[in-house]
This record gives sequence, structure tokens and C-alpha cells, in this order.
Amino acid sequence: MNSSRHASTSASPALHVHPLRDGALLRRCDAAPIGPPVRRLTLLQRGRLHSSLPLLYINMIAKTAISALLASAAMAMPATPTTPEAGFSVGALDSRQLNGKVTNSAIANFNADNTNDGIGAGKDEYHMYYGNGGTAAGWPDRNRWVSFVDMFNNYKNQMFSSCGGQGQANDSGPEVGAIYDGIQKAAKASGVDHRFILAVIMQESGGCVRVKTTNYGVRNPGLMQDHDGQATCNENGNVQNPCPSGTIYQMISEGTAGTSKGEGLAQTLNRQGHSDVSAFYRAARLYNSGSISKTGNLQDGIATHCYSADIANRLTGWVNAPSQCKCDDNPSSCGITTN
Repeated sequence: MNSSRHASTSASPALHVHPLRDGALLRRCDAAPIGPPVRRLTLLQRGRLHSSLPLLYINMIAKTAISALLASAAMAMPATPTTPEAGFSVGALDSRQLNGKVTNSAIANFNADNTNDGIGAGKDEYHMYYGNGGTAAGWPDRNRWVSFVDMFNNYKNQMFSSCGGQGQANDSGPEVGAIYDGIQKAAKASGVDHRFILAVIMQESGGCVRVKTTNYGVRNPGLMQDHDGQATCNENGNVQNPCPSGTIYQMISEGTAGTSKGEGLAQTLNRQGHSDVSAFYRAARLYNSGSISKTGNLQDGIATHCYSADIANRLTGWVNAPSQCKCDDNPSSCGITTN
């Protein structure tokens, strides 16, 4: 799946989650048109390379990026970042721990049972954000985030249709229910806000449980295209239908709490070094690219320039509205700095 932009379709009528006492097993619903394209397969840290590039060019970029990372970490970890990223060194790439937890109580959220924790469903619109992720730069504070249950309902139609766009059988009701339950379980275990987990799932895979495992130097499997995790329902032509609920949970857990090879959201939240809402937008940038530009601006650096802005918009209600971010299609229009 490439990250080129397409005209989006109008939003479909909302479908509502009705969790059962012991889970959120959802009924199958008619597939609806998928919304904005998923931005993934971009550049470094979890092996991300832009999927529309010629293979020879991809290999060249991968070798160059990996060599640079091993030699001096000039791309993956700026020597003098504007805001320090806590507790990280290049040597830590191979020694991160599984079952990561958010250690900063100011940004941790272990109370996933509260699913009405925001402003409701929000508005399906896209605002372009530039800068360091702080409210002073115009980024949305958490009091502008949607509620988890409404956010899940906002994206449920996309989950039921996203696999079809990837040439696979669309998610079933039980599979979408397993995504809901998996997010809740991973959030309770890690302290990562369940809305943040859902935003990254939609960004990385559109909620397709049979999303293809990509590998451009580093394997990126599963719903969150994590760093060389074990769980996947589509790799090397081996597609599982149905995708087991345990595998769906493991995909989410590995993307949230980390793998033996790389960071999950808990680790990037711990590493990014802030305690305000910018922590989430910075952590998203780290999850995508492995570093934050020395400028401190989240649109700068390598990989997907729109990534953090997309996450911020998902957290405030964006589903199908046309994106206003042109930084990936035309980096010069955003004044992108790549170091």
C-alpha cells in the first residue's frame, strides 16, 4: 500500500459499538468505502521505505540509512536535538524490553475502562499542524480528543473495508471485536492511551487484520506494522482467515509494548522527554521514523512528514475528510528540513 494521496469518500453513517459483558464482539456490517489512504511503508527505524520507489532505489536507500545509523546515528538520532529524547542510545536498539509501560504518570492512562473519555465523536475534518507538537504551536490538547468508543465507531466502517483494498478478505465482525478487545487489554497493561493505540492502528493498516507483513531490511508485521514482532496473519503468501483473536491481540501488544527488536508506543512515549500533550505527537514521530529532527519540528526529519499531524487529526475526529497536509507530496511547500 503506498502513501500517495487520493480523493476521499464521504463519511458513512456511524455504526455503534455495543460491547458484550465479556468483550466487544461486533456484528458484521456491510463494508463501506475506505477513507483517507493509510500512510505507511516510508523510511527508517522499523524498516519503512516508500513503497512507490523502484526496488533498486529502495535497496540503495536502505543500505545507506543503515550504514549511517550504525556509523554515527546522524539520521536516526541527532547529536544535539533541540529537546532531548530521554533514555535512548543507538546501542539500545537491540536491548529494549518487552511488556513496556509508560513511566510518566502525567501521560500514562491505565484506566481503559473509561471509554467515554473525550468530547464525543469530534468533527471529521483535517487541520494542518506544524512545529513541535505543543498547544502554543496550535496542536490539539487532550481536552479536544474524541472519546475512545466514539473514535472506534468512527473508524469501524474502514476496518470492515480496508482489507479489500489490499486484495484480502475484509475483517469480520469477530475480528473487529478482537481489535477492540486487544486495544483495551494492551492499554491496561501498558498505560498507553487506548485512543493513541487506535490512531496508530488506523494510520499503519487501516485496521486490516490481514495487512501484509512488509520487509525492507526490517520486518514490519501486523496491525501496527511493528518492529519485527511475531504476530501476523499475512506473511510470505500465508494468509489466515479468520485471523485468530490471540494473534490480533499480540499484534497490538507488540506495537504498543514493544518487541525484542524494537520500540512500541510505550517506549517512544518514555523516550520523547515531554509531559504535555506534545508527548503523544512526538512519540508518534519516533514510532514512525526513530528520531525527531534537531529543529524540533515534527514535520521535519525523515520518513512520513505528515505522520504526527495525521495522528493529531485522528485523535480529534478525522475519518474521511480530505487531508490538508502536503508535506509528503511536496516537501518544499512545508519547508522540510531532513536533519
